[in-house]
Amino acid sequence: MAVNNTSVRSVEFESSVSREGGPFNLNDGELTPIVKGAAVQKGTSWGASVFLVVNAALGAGLLEFPYAYNQAGGVLVAVVVQAVLMLFICGALVLLAYCSDIHQSATYQDVVYAMCGKWAQAACSLCIVLYCFGTCITFFIIIGDNWDKLLYKVRPDFCYSWYMNRKFTISITSVLFILPLCFPRRIDFLKYASAFGVLAIVYIVILIPVKYFYATNLESVVVKTRPDTWMDVFLVVPTICFGYQCHISVVPIYSCLQNRTVKEFAKTLTAAIFICLITYTVGATFGYLNFGTAVKSDILSSYNATADVLVAVSMMAAKTYTTYPILLFCGRAAFESLWVELWKLTPEDIVRKETLRRIIQTILWFGLSLLLAVVTPNIAVVIDLLGGLAAVFIFTFPGLCLLQVVLTRQRTEKNKHSQRALFIMAVMYLIIGMFIFGVTFSQSIMDDVHSKSSKSHKTICG
Repeated sequence: MAVNNTSVRSVEFESSVSREGGPFNLNDGELTPIVKGAAVQKGTSWGASVFLVVNAALGAGLLEFPYAYNQAGGVLVAVVVQAVLMLFICGALVLLAYCSDIHQSATYQDVVYAMCGKWAQAACSLCIVLYCFGTCITFFIIIGDNWDKLLYKVRPDFCYSWYMNRKFTISITSVLFILPLCFPRRIDFLKYASAFGVLAIVYIVILIPVKYFYATNLESVVVKTRPDTWMDVFLVVPTICFGYQCHISVVPIYSCLQNRTVKEFAKTLTAAIFICLITYTVGATFGYLNFGTAVKSDILSSYNATADVLVAVSMMAAKTYTTYPILLFCGRAAFESLWVELWKLTPEDIVRKETLRRIIQTILWFGLSLLLAVVTPNIAVVIDLLGGLAAVFIFTFPGLCLLQVVLTRQRTEKNKHSQRALFIMAVMYLIIGMFIFGVTFSQSIMDDVHSKSSKSHKTICG
């Protein structure tokens, strides 16, 4: 049967290889899909997958949550908003797994392609590339900031030593600890590094309540109980969305699951989201109550540079080392789908040259993001503009997929009430996604226009 679209040919080709046990099977009969998603015969247990999901979701956003609680008007308001958004965030995760099963998709953009078509996939892939690349740059900046804090404590004049300069520390440590983790074909390779990353976050989330209970000046702390204006409630929304944004990584993780069923993966999602919820809520609540309206956007910067805080800073740096490869994997897969479609590669070409393309793409992605982070640390302005894309991945694209599911099933589904409910839910996903993206994008533009210094990323060395 002749098929015009290269992506479809790739899916059919790989599926046939999987069924027939062709020459591309790897490691004792385990087939590793390269571009599109044939199901694998071996994989990760649901328990090990928890670490991958948690590591993808938890990150530097934890440090921003206390400040977001202050902006929103206090703990109660922020927790209520978080609880409402969690319903949609969790629903989108399950929906992506369900849609992934329909066509055995292995990446987020392939789910969008299977449900919404080629042009939607192209738009999704482009958004993923931009988002992941921008996030990778910020990871390098975070690594540099953390090294600066540690070295400043050891030697205040460290800026004048070339081997302590942030350009050197970012470059050498990233080449040693990040680059080797970026080359594997499958994302489940990162489960061991992810376990370490989760432990690093656990230390930080334990430290914050301990600091609160040992604080001696809580009487002078000013804590908000309501927002200054009703619009302030929405200020916490972007932070929550960014904090729980693991949707791009969820489909590749699900495709590597040993027992690939939505029911099995629900165990992974339940455990992972529960861990994230407890971590963010505990860290944000006690961090905010400790400093009140004086809390900084980086909660660790609000503490004195004692030994336990410096350990937390180093832990956050270590966590960033383990999260970068996950974002690179997802961004590389999205770029690969665009490359295959642009050059109309045949399934044979996709398989034959996959290793070479993967190595080249990884080196270029890593090198360019590192260069931009080192040479232009104030790239944070651009990253803020791209940050609204997180809402697109959590709400907009899952909403489109759910809408397509409803339209596909309307001819055979007898329960009209459930169809209407799903249709309304899909529309709500779309509206919320577009609203959050619009608000975030507008706020970034307005902040940059009205206060040029507000988006300037200042480092210890200037």
